Amino acid sequence: MKLGKKPQKYGFLLLPEFSMLAFSSAIETLHMANWVSGKELYRFCTIGKNTKEVLSNSGTLSVAQYLTDEAPNDLDAVFICGSSPVTQIDDPSMETWLKLMASKGVSLGGVCTGSYLLAKAGLLNGYRATIHWWSISNLRDEFPNTIVSNHLFEVDRDRYTCSGGTAAMDMMLFLIGKEHGMELASTISEQFVCERIRTHEDPQRIPLQARIGTGQPKLVDAVQLMEANIREPLSSDDIAFHVGVSRRHLERLFKQNLDTVPSRYYLGIRLNHAKQLITQTDRSILEIGQECGFASAPHFSTTYKGFFNVTPSEERKLLSVAMSSSEPVGRKKRQLWKKSY
Repeated sequence: MKLGKKPQKYGFLLLPEFSMLAFSSAIETLHMANWVSGKELYRFCTIGKNTKEVLSNSGTLSVAQYLTDEAPNDLDAVFICGSSPVTQIDDPSMETWLKLMASKGVSLGGVCTGSYLLAKAGLLNGYRATIHWWSISNLRDEFPNTIVSNHLFEVDRDRYTCSGGTAAMDMMLFLIGKEHGMELASTISEQFVCERIRTHEDPQRIPLQARIGTGQPKLVDAVQLMEANIREPLSSDDIAFHVGVSRRHLERLFKQNLDTVPSRYYLGIRLNHAKQLITQTDRSILEIGQECGFASAPHFSTTYKGFFNVTPSEERKLLSVAMSSSEPVGRKKRQLWKKSY
């Protein structure tokens, strides 16, 4: 942190039935940034709408420090911690307050389904945003002026949205890395025993059954077979046999529901697994290729490039360059900061 730079001040607006996991993932990451760096990089406070006593979705009672009309006037960002599933209730006073925050230059964020309230207030018009996969289709249908993605989180100018759960930690790590360097973000991730920092380009893992409904059990069985057989891929005939349908019927299921053919979908599963190993481990490219069902390194490299537009070696090199360009950070330890407003 540059000498004399003031700590970032974040407010968390707790809505009834808010996700405790998502909220905790966000604030613990900020706490850890202070502890690892030995500096007060962040302060945060909690805000309630009509009452300071707010129940989370797990039944835990949280006592907010402020109500909206008495919240600090020097906040850098306000994050709405929403409920899951989203509560579609008109609240003109809340929308007015959020618009007031935006007019003051306060950045606005949505955690879990908090994005819905921002969109309803018109504060995501023209912005990229995301929300928990359960509500993606609703957000996209109801607010066509919002560019809705299925990514873990989106940071678009002064709007920060995430899908909830542990994705709140990934979003905070991204913001910390952007402000103070990726070395600090990586150290925080290590402290949380988190195997890697997921990026804003990582998609949410939307369960197949949630995407296609419960009416296609054979398709779900086929995909589960693919995911369980990455090192030694099955043929389409083998998959069709094991799920009890003809190959032609299997191909029709994939085309109608996933707009692809079984072999292409299977290839995507294998290559995405390979990408995870390339970016998260130091295993050799040859070993990773074999782990993902490719008999030779050239075949693996060519196929990978055709899918991701970079070779496995280039993928790893890009990651190395990104990591080496991050700023060094001291590791002086101290107690978690508990300063408030």
